[in-house]
Amino acid sequence: MQIDFEKLAKYSKPGPRYTSYPTANEFHNLFDHYKFRESLQRTDTTYSNVPLSLYVHLPFCKSACYFCGCNVIYTSKEDKKDRYIQYLQKELRLLADSMNTQREVVQFHFGGGTPTFFDAEQLDTIFTMITATFPNFSSHCEISCEIDPRHFNEEQMLILQKNGFNRISFGLQDFDSYVQKYINRIQPLRLVAEGVELARKYGIQSINFDLIYGLPYQHIKGFQQTLELALSLSPDRLAIFNYAHVPWIKKTMRKIDESTLPQPSEKLKILKNTITFLTNNGYEMIGMDHFAKPNDELCKAQKNGKLRRNFQGYTTKGFSQTIGIGLSAIGEGVDYYVQNFKDMGQYEKALDNNILPTALGYFLNLDDRIRKDVIMNLMNNAKVNFTDIEKIYNIDFQVYFSNELDNLKSMQDLELLQLTPKSIEVTPTGAMLIRNIAMVFDAYLVKNKTQQFSKTI
Repeated sequence: MQIDFEKLAKYSKPGPRYTSYPTANEFHNLFDHYKFRESLQRTDTTYSNVPLSLYVHLPFCKSACYFCGCNVIYTSKEDKKDRYIQYLQKELRLLADSMNTQREVVQFHFGGGTPTFFDAEQLDTIFTMITATFPNFSSHCEISCEIDPRHFNEEQMLILQKNGFNRISFGLQDFDSYVQKYINRIQPLRLVAEGVELARKYGIQSINFDLIYGLPYQHIKGFQQTLELALSLSPDRLAIFNYAHVPWIKKTMRKIDESTLPQPSEKLKILKNTITFLTNNGYEMIGMDHFAKPNDELCKAQKNGKLRRNFQGYTTKGFSQTIGIGLSAIGEGVDYYVQNFKDMGQYEKALDNNILPTALGYFLNLDDRIRKDVIMNLMNNAKVNFTDIEKIYNIDFQVYFSNELDNLKSMQDLELLQLTPKSIEVTPTGAMLIRNIAMVFDAYLVKNKTQQFSKTI
């Protein structure tokens, strides 16, 4: 795999991450709880064969990690967590009244916040509530949980095992103690190793590590040591994220001294070394930021062109209707997106009034759906077969996207992609700039030039 890193430095620019299209910036409050209920009922009727994915947001953390872009609430009070569980139950009852909850569930994910900041009994209570509402979990369901190794014990692991969890993701970021100090997240290798050993002891089939490059005081030598330590624990997957410094969105990021962040040239060196090191040590690159062992389902899905990306990352399960449960959770249907309130007071008020806590949403028109399929094919599999899109939407791809295909010719000249009469095929270098390529098909970027995004590399 030949990647031209000089091109990456030259053409990196701010752009969406495309966990959705249209992006969350287009969500609006005219899509309210009435619209959401209508969308749920329409999906039950029109797309009843589409399976379900469930995402449950557990927003509490004991302290702030300065790099974190998630929607979190900092607390040490147990009663807040117990109160939150009561409101999750209210939301589940309203969902049961609004949709067919007997449909097959193929994916479940606890995200946060820090899911394991909830104790074993609380986690068990929440999952029991979920399965009582959505009882039809597939025998092949991927059931996963994000883990903070600072808050993880055997009692919690026993509950995860009891409830069929088969995938765990450890948030590591960096093993360098100096970097950990400046991002306010101290977790030594010993602690992580104990957590991994615990997960394997109780039969977890897939362990993922999340690492981040671009953090304060990071450099190529230090991150190389982090990679070596990570691989000593033999994770099945690694997600290597580019730190998105967006202090205008996340106030805790203002605690990071921007002068301590590595320069773009150093970040590129870290990225280049990471790709080389992981691929030389038996991992295959998946999409733009994931790596997996060759026998992993992600590798198989990518080779078969079946990889898909959603708000929780890459998945092998194909398209499913995501039901977001809890504070700030995002849901996705065939033709809509929806997000719950981010403010706890508004979230609770809606549920106290017996309405779904819908803050924002978006209904996709036909053009949105066509462009979404093109963008997601690029993001997931670095390729678009025109015939596939034409069959679904009864269009002539080259006519419909004549302007976009013209704009891609300059990228072809740069050897970022290859245009054929029937496809767009992205090169290894282009795959690293896949967000730039996808942006060509984004109908909203030109209209909304004031939006601020993180850089693509």
